[in-house]
Amino acid sequence: SVMGLCVGGFALLGLFLVYLIFGYGLGHIKTESLIEGQHVFTQCLSCYALGCSIVAMFNRVGGGIYTKAADMGADLVGKTEAHIPEDDPRNPATIADNVGDNVGDVAGLGSDLLESFVGAISSAIILAVSLSLHAEADAAIPYDVLQKMMYFPLVFASIGLIASILGIAFVLLKKGSDNPHRDLNISTWSAAAITIIGGFVATYMLFKGTSDFSAISFNIGFISPWIAASLGVVSGVVIGGIAEYYTSYDYKPTQLIALASTITQGLAVGMKSCMLPLIVLGLTTYVSYAVSGMFGIAMAAVGMLSFVSATVSVDTYGPISDNAGGIAEMAELEPAVRDITDKLDSVGNTTAAIGKGFAIGSASLAALSLMVSFLYAFLPAGETLSLDFTNPLILAGALVGGALPFLFSGMLIEAVANAARKMVEEVRRQFREIPGILEGKAKPDYKTCIEISSQGALKEMRMPAIISIIFPVIAGFLFGPYFVGGLLIGATLSAIMLA
Repeated sequence: SVMGLCVGGFALLGLFLVYLIFGYGLGHIKTESLIEGQHVFTQCLSCYALGCSIVAMFNRVGGGIYTKAADMGADLVGKTEAHIPEDDPRNPATIADNVGDNVGDVAGLGSDLLESFVGAISSAIILAVSLSLHAEADAAIPYDVLQKMMYFPLVFASIGLIASILGIAFVLLKKGSDNPHRDLNISTWSAAAITIIGGFVATYMLFKGTSDFSAISFNIGFISPWIAASLGVVSGVVIGGIAEYYTSYDYKPTQLIALASTITQGLAVGMKSCMLPLIVLGLTTYVSYAVSGMFGIAMAAVGMLSFVSATVSVDTYGPISDNAGGIAEMAELEPAVRDITDKLDSVGNTTAAIGKGFAIGSASLAALSLMVSFLYAFLPAGETLSLDFTNPLILAGALVGGALPFLFSGMLIEAVANAARKMVEEVRRQFREIPGILEGKAKPDYKTCIEISSQGALKEMRMPAIISIIFPVIAGFLFGPYFVGGLLIGATLSAIMLA
């Protein structure tokens, strides 16, 4: 819960500071700076979001390489070759494995979801300003309505943070039970429900006095943005439920994988699991657009992430219980303790998959709205927005963009394999050269294994990171903004499936 509340709290604190310093302190939020076509305040917001994105990429990618290299190195030699239990202190890679849970599954996850959260809120605000600047003269958005649209995502996210505190309090204050999975689910659902109720009150207070919604595509009056945001909340819970179905040991897909015990069966289940969440995302996108225009899609992303503190808390539960099991094994506690931590670890793996469903679903909606605001950025005022796939530049961009996440993922998998290979060689070397390790008479050299993971992560993440930053920039300068528009669409579509 500390991790979850930090993610929501720091993200909102940063946004409030951007509003205070750049919006009010430097006066960029005033009417003049918007009417003259200066996107100064939205540029400040995008730069804040971009900073979060870059750090999240390094933490997620670097942390992922670190934790998986350590995990594979520890398991391949320890469990498979030396036939010693997982997290056995005789295994030199076991400390690196436990540290990796913190680096990859806590720090990486936290920065990833903080970035998605900031990106979703920023995209809604940027889109509101873009829509205002490109509105026709006869249907211009009144400035007071625009200002409310700029505040609304921030207000809704703040309500989500309060709802998360209440949802987390339920688990903390409740007496212990023998079903931690159910308690964690109730925490998430109650946070979601409170967010929807509180969001309605905020919408009523902000938009009730507005009479004309024609310019901003609020097709069901003042509650339109609330409906879109609530759709995001509900679809987030549904996607989480689908993730739970495909990953929990209580249901058929995981049981079939256990029965088959093959990578093929696991891969098949993974590929099939893409369909239902994408249908939910498609429906959410369509309905939120029908209700509240492009601003509605951005608000659906904000809604899905509004109670991010609750979902991160539930997600971080996994690596903590995994580490607890590691400590129990290393301290040679009685088997009953390990039985408890294994059950908690299993629950944690399922809740982690639910958290990732939220992260991916909301990131895809935020990416869509950011993509539209990017297209508005180079479109002359008064022209209609159109991405025509008969344009060969857009089609070529989409094809290249679709391949980009595969290139990125392939490089990362290769990076993990390289780092894991070095880890395996080091563990084998220690077993061979330090007498008495397997008998428990000599202490392994844990430090070298930690260094291999750290250096492997830092070295191997350079190229994927450079590609993700440089590729759109070079493509833009060489082929222009329409190619980049296609690139973003293709990359978003294939990245959602892979993720």
